[in-house]
Formats: sequence, C-alpha cells, structure tokens
Amino acid sequence: MGGISPDTDVADAQPAIAGSATPADLNIQSRNRHFANAAMERRRWVGGDPYATAFFNALSITFPKGETFFMKVLKQYRDEVPEKLAREIRGFVQQEAVHSREHLFFNKHIEDSDFDTSRLEQTLTDVIDNIASMPLIMQLVATTCLEHLTAIMAAEFIANPKHFHDADEEQRKMWLWHASEEVEHKGVAYDTWLHATRDWSRARRWATKSVFMVRISMGFAKNRTKGIFDLLRQDGISGPRAWFGFLHYALVSPAPFRRTLLPWFQFFLPGFHPWNKDDRDLIQLAESEYEAAIMDQPDQDDTIATLGERKVKKRLNKVA
Repeated sequence: MGGISPDTDVADAQPAIAGSATPADLNIQSRNRHFANAAMERRRWVGGDPYATAFFNALSITFPKGETFFMKVLKQYRDEVPEKLAREIRGFVQQEAVHSREHLFFNKHIEDSDFDTSRLEQTLTDVIDNIASMPLIMQLVATTCLEHLTAIMAAEFIANPKHFHDADEEQRKMWLWHASEEVEHKGVAYDTWLHATRDWSRARRWATKSVFMVRISMGFAKNRTKGIFDLLRQDGISGPRAWFGFLHYALVSPAPFRRTLLPWFQFFLPGFHPWNKDDRDLIQLAESEYEAAIMDQPDQDDTIATLGERKVKKRLNKVA
C-alpha cells in the first residue's frame, strides 16, 4: 500500500524525503474526456429523484470556479517542490482544467433545464474571494481540505452504485470519469502542503489543518445545503417535504453525508495521508463504466464546435 504509515507518536505525518507519498507507479495525467454534448434527458436526471438531482447540481456549480482556484494555488508551488511532486502537480492541473471545462458545459445544461443558479454562483464567489484574500499557505491548506472532501465523495460515488442508479447514462459516465481522476490525484495537494510546511512542527501542522478542516467542512455543508434547497424550491419542493426528503437522501439512502463521515474523520488522525488507503481499484472500476462512451468520441477539439464552447475553452486555456 502506498502512503505514509500511521505513527501514533506524532500529531501529523512527516513529509517524505521524495516530496510525495503518491504510489510511484501511479501516473497522474488528464484523460481529456469530452461530455459537452451529453444529453440531460430529464430535468431530474438522477433517476427522476429531485433530491439526488439537486445534490449533484449544487455540487457541480462549485467545480469550475473551485477547481480553477485549486489550480492557481498549486501552480505557485510547482517550481519549488521535488521533481516527482512537480510532475504530479502538472498532472493535477491538467485534470482539473478539463474537469472545469466539462462542468461548465454541465452547468449550462442545468440552466437550460430552467434552474436559476445565480445565487449558488454568488455564494461560491464570496467564499473563494474570502479564501483568496488569505496568505498563500492558508490558501494551500484550504485547498488541501477541500481536495480531501472531494476525494472521499468521489470514492463514495464510484463504490456505491445507488448514487447513479437509473441516472441519465451520459451524465452518469461523466460523473464517474470525474470521480476517478479525483481519486487518482487525491494526494497531490496534501503532499504539497507537507512540503510547504516541512519546517513547521508536527503539532503546528496538525492544529492548522484541523482547524481549517472544521471551518471548511462547516461552510461546505452549510452552503451546499442552502444551494440544494434553493434548487428544490425551483423544482416545486419546499417546507417539511424538502427537509424530510433531503435528510433521508443525505443520511439514510444513498447517504452520501453519512457514508463519508468516517473518511472525513480520518483526516484528523495521527499519521494521516490520503494514500494510506490505496483505492486505485475504484479508478479501474469507474473506467470500466464509462469506457464504452469514450471509444466513439472525436479527437480533441472536434467536440468544441459551438461559439459558446469555444469561449469556454479560451477561458480555461488562461488558467491551464
């Protein structure tokens, strides 16, 4: 198993000499999948379930701006980290750039389904602007925390088929592809954090990341829940019905909040590293699910046909 072994005598993992604890045989690189033309066949595209649809729609709204922010932060460390980690950061940036591109297209589908996402977008902008005003090292620890949240959700989405049961096929494949790459690069931000804080005491590093994880998690849960209820209201669901349905979805079945609670808590344990759990099998599982969809796709820019898509590509090229 890759990763840093737990050490109960320390408050956090000690940076590896190589600068990265990602498995040596794991090659982080963008698969550059294209799902821009994937049809959203139903307004409630996740099996007709309004709660699941609102959950994933609210999550998708965060990705273009959020992942662009992550790229900008890690790129500022790329020239000062060891060679292996620098390569992984480049792979991370390439993957996140494509994720941002595809979720811009996905979010356009949400808007085309007559959902107003402007309030969700504004909330996200406010949060990112606040983090971006902090010192760079604080931006990095925020990125590290958010990447952990994303990675544990991605693993859950792949491992539990209930999440996309009867979902629109092309959208299901897009989400599984995204999730697989989140698992693949789950250690990059954390390794960058360990390198950047290599002169800190273990106690200081643990305390800083733990405080930020609590703050980030509370804000994430609050804002995503607020966004979900905004979208549910637009779908004709409000009041007790909305609360009961959402809590059942989040905590009972398929329970994305409840089922990610333990891996969330592990972030605080002594010796934690994302690759202490080697779940590369999930990458292979997800790839087997969407592989058929990518075999018939045109090469590279053939799918970037409309004026709107060209504008999206131009925007992403500025940050990649």
